[in-house]
Amino acid sequence: MASKITGKTYDWKLLKRVFNYARPYKSKFFWSVTLTLLIAALAPIRPLLIQKTLDDYIFFNDTSGLLNMTLLMIAILLVQTFIQYFHTFLTNALGQSVIKDLRTDIFNHITKLRLKYFDRTPIGQLITRTVSDLETIADIFSEGLISIIGDSLQVITIIAVMLYADWRLTLIVLIPMPFLMVATYVFKEAIKSAFQDVRTQISSLNTFLQEHITGVSIIQYFAREDQEFKKFNQINANHRDAHIRSNWYYSIFFPVVEIISALSLGLLVWYGSKSILNQQVSPGVVVAFIMYINMLFRPIRELADKFNTLQMGMVGADRIFTVLDTDEKTVNDGAIILPKMKGEIAFNKVWFSYKQTEETPTNEEWILKDISFKVKEGETLALVGATGAGKSSTINILNRFYEISKGEVTIDGIPIKDFELNYLRSQIATVLQDVFLFSDTIQNNISLKSDEITLEQIIAAAKDVGAHDFIMRLPGGYQYNVQERGATLSVGQAQLISFIRALVHQPKILVLDEATSSVDTETEELIQKAIEKLMTGRTSIVIAHRLSTIQNANKIIVLDHGEIKEMGTHQELLALNGYYKHLYDLQFSSVGIKKEPK
Repeated sequence: MASKITGKTYDWKLLKRVFNYARPYKSKFFWSVTLTLLIAALAPIRPLLIQKTLDDYIFFNDTSGLLNMTLLMIAILLVQTFIQYFHTFLTNALGQSVIKDLRTDIFNHITKLRLKYFDRTPIGQLITRTVSDLETIADIFSEGLISIIGDSLQVITIIAVMLYADWRLTLIVLIPMPFLMVATYVFKEAIKSAFQDVRTQISSLNTFLQEHITGVSIIQYFAREDQEFKKFNQINANHRDAHIRSNWYYSIFFPVVEIISALSLGLLVWYGSKSILNQQVSPGVVVAFIMYINMLFRPIRELADKFNTLQMGMVGADRIFTVLDTDEKTVNDGAIILPKMKGEIAFNKVWFSYKQTEETPTNEEWILKDISFKVKEGETLALVGATGAGKSSTINILNRFYEISKGEVTIDGIPIKDFELNYLRSQIATVLQDVFLFSDTIQNNISLKSDEITLEQIIAAAKDVGAHDFIMRLPGGYQYNVQERGATLSVGQAQLISFIRALVHQPKILVLDEATSSVDTETEELIQKAIEKLMTGRTSIVIAHRLSTIQNANKIIVLDHGEIKEMGTHQELLALNGYYKHLYDLQFSSVGIKKEPK
């Protein structure tokens, strides 16, 4: 796990890990550091030249020497500008290159995490990690460690030059320095706490916005706009207060630094004037020291801010590496890829609980209990039962979205954990009740931008489903953009597109998880006709509340609280006069449909 930031300004292990991402950009890093050293070395040159100009040329009315020194100072100023430009460009480019790679890694990692990780982690929090927390890492390079090194070297260089020029003036100038050190330390500690609070409030704000914008229809359905606004207003106020608190520390610290700097300047003027009158020091030295004071206090003042920039980068890095170190990816140790999968499925004494701990789950925590069944190649299995019976969990296990606790699941006699994971999932197509469509064209939502799926194949599948006509009536046909989550389509239309998406990938196993429960009767009839045709040659698992849709299944399993209560064909289960018969009578009598004779 990533190291935890506590009272330390930085953690060397964490910092080393961040800088490992800079290895592919060694040239940028090398030149950034080199230019930083040059900037520090060139810092005292201008005051030295001004000192020499005053003492050797102006006081002796040497216009030729004055002109030469002026041209030299202009040249040095141009060189410093040139170096500063490339330094700023390279450090920012280095930071952006690092976070580009980090963002790629974290997105790739997140998309491979098990679903149980997302069950307990707010999406808004992950967005904060992937976007704003990453930006703080870029600041480590552009405004953090490299700048701290440069400013520290500049302070050391300036003090060394000052001591060489006149040690007595240097000591006078440095008298207020302890007060500045104390003020800087207090500010650093205070602003660190404020910045951490700011990051926490940003995460809370992003999480709230993501959840409530996604669920805005529920808010409006139940007229919760005012209540949710009050909650948002409080979170927003906390975010504002955190920023104001950080700004308040700045509003105190910078004036304090200016006062201490003015005190140092006042002592210099007082002692320097006496020294000039006593001919102990030249006027040029005093003028140079005035410039040194500004060059000395500016980096010291900014060091506190840059230390906190580094601190926030470390906090962001800690959060990001915590996600990257999350060991909740599905283990992909299997390597088996069959030339042709048959699709024979077997569950053998399978136990499953969402609570995956070292302790054995209690009876109430088991979602599936000692489940065993077989589905032969090309057969259709139907799962029925009340909500929470374990139907969808069975599908999640088959796709290895969750790992079983005990038992074994096989396809064609091979344990599913021995299959290469991407291959396994490519052979199982699932149509869910809650359809998710990307903000993209119908074609891309069906093919998922796979180069192996052509528009002709999509059109053929759409015709099989019976959706081609409605798609062609849309503006642009298959190039019509459905907007976010398919907002511009009806529930039935979105369901048809998800059905095409499943079929066009030519799976050997077809899973329909309440796939027709959200569509109207006409659309359901359309889908049922396509299902009967397209299930031929495929092993199918159907989860449905509407028992009328599964009467032709080869096998029906009745689940209750994770246990198999009954198993058989439709007629066999009716003859048992048990749980299934009760569900059948209850459902058909509630909708006024005449039951078929026994």
